[in-house]
Amino acid sequence: MNFYFAAAEVLDRLDSKKGSIKGLISTVAEKDRKRTSALVIQTLKYKPVLADIIDQANLMKEERKKLTSLNLALVLVHDVLFCNGIQAGDGPIKQAVLRHKTRLHGELQKIKIKRGVKFDEDLVQNTDERAALIPRYVRINTLLWDIDEAIQHFVSKGFTLKNILQISPTSKQDFARDEHIPSLLLFHPDISFQEDDAYKSGKVILQDKASCFPAVVLDPPVSPNGAVIDATSAPGNKTSHLSALMCNAGTLFALERDRKRFSTLKTMLSKAKCRNVEPVNADFLTVDPMDIKYSQVTHILLDPSCSGSGIVNRLDYLVESEQKAELAHEERLHKLASFQLMMIKHAMKFPAVQRIVYSTCSVHAVEDEHVVRAALKSDEALSGHFKLAPQSQVLPQWKRRGYSSEMDDPSHAASLVRCLPGEDATNGFFVSCFVRDSSEQELGAHQQSKRKINELDEDTDIPTAQIVKRRKKKQKKKRG
Repeated sequence: MNFYFAAAEVLDRLDSKKGSIKGLISTVAEKDRKRTSALVIQTLKYKPVLADIIDQANLMKEERKKLTSLNLALVLVHDVLFCNGIQAGDGPIKQAVLRHKTRLHGELQKIKIKRGVKFDEDLVQNTDERAALIPRYVRINTLLWDIDEAIQHFVSKGFTLKNILQISPTSKQDFARDEHIPSLLLFHPDISFQEDDAYKSGKVILQDKASCFPAVVLDPPVSPNGAVIDATSAPGNKTSHLSALMCNAGTLFALERDRKRFSTLKTMLSKAKCRNVEPVNADFLTVDPMDIKYSQVTHILLDPSCSGSGIVNRLDYLVESEQKAELAHEERLHKLASFQLMMIKHAMKFPAVQRIVYSTCSVHAVEDEHVVRAALKSDEALSGHFKLAPQSQVLPQWKRRGYSSEMDDPSHAASLVRCLPGEDATNGFFVSCFVRDSSEQELGAHQQSKRKINELDEDTDIPTAQIVKRRKKKQKKKRG
């Protein structure tokens, strides 16, 4: 019965909007993950029908002492109606459902007659048609092998390398290299890699193309002294990508505040052999930017919680129909935007940071362009001399940019990247990059130094020229 409790818990967390289907399933123990995943997905496919049947059969009312969770009832009734029964030993909860078995089947038949369908499969929710246009993206983990070795692996499995992947019923054995992300391969959307040895060993990572953009735009340093922060790391796709781009050099601080997701993160990083990552179970907003541990951090990746309005993948359409109206609710979007802005402003407080990438899987300007323009006007950006990186540093070959009408300065839109589901063969996504203006920073430091010299000149009888000479001598000694 524990298996059913685990599946019900995933559904509970989905209802509470604590993650995506894929993300929440990844927190389930690996030995139970495949079975739990199948039950959760199948239950969601039939959820409206199951909820109607449970209601018509008065199951929750008549068994209220035994069934206190609707989601637990959903997974149990699913197996009664669409599988070979409840796969658990006898117990009070199982018996509470089985007492209504005949009534439950009767209500199922009534729904079939009412809808004019013969087969159970005809009752499932329709998929989001845009998901069918998104290839199965496979990122090669270059920490374990290179792209040429990976291509040879898939060719040996019977796949054929093409210049361009055309998604069609006859192209299921074709694959291609991505034109924007060097380590990314494209396959037919119906292809599964869950049982492939390369996936099980961490050599390949299943990651949407747009989700690969933030790490590439951040362009982390490849140096033994490099220091980078991934502020919201779990489940670890972007973190492992950063680690690969850093060639396992330097230090990558991977922060995750949720304990369960933190455990998932560590498992993935271990599987992907990310040796330069230091996982930290903490909320990024509670980290002191002046802590000596993070004093040398020059690059920060921010991918905070968002509405998820751009997600149209093969699974999340199952909950989208219930949540779509709420996700678009103006008040909720503004609360999310306030939190997102807070994350950017906090990142700008780190003394050595030079580059900050902010991304979302939202298509709403409130969470995207509006957050960026507010960040640019913040005290943190002004005092830290932050500006948007030029288009030449932010996937210059990607054609779809930000919405100029949503920016204070329309020219800033060119520095932003957008992806639209149904048009760009990805989920909806947004990427921006803030960089510290080194010329302004040097000018500020020079002016500050000049003020100190003037103050010394006023307070002492030592000539200014002599003070300057002494400072230069000290600096020469330090360098020596």
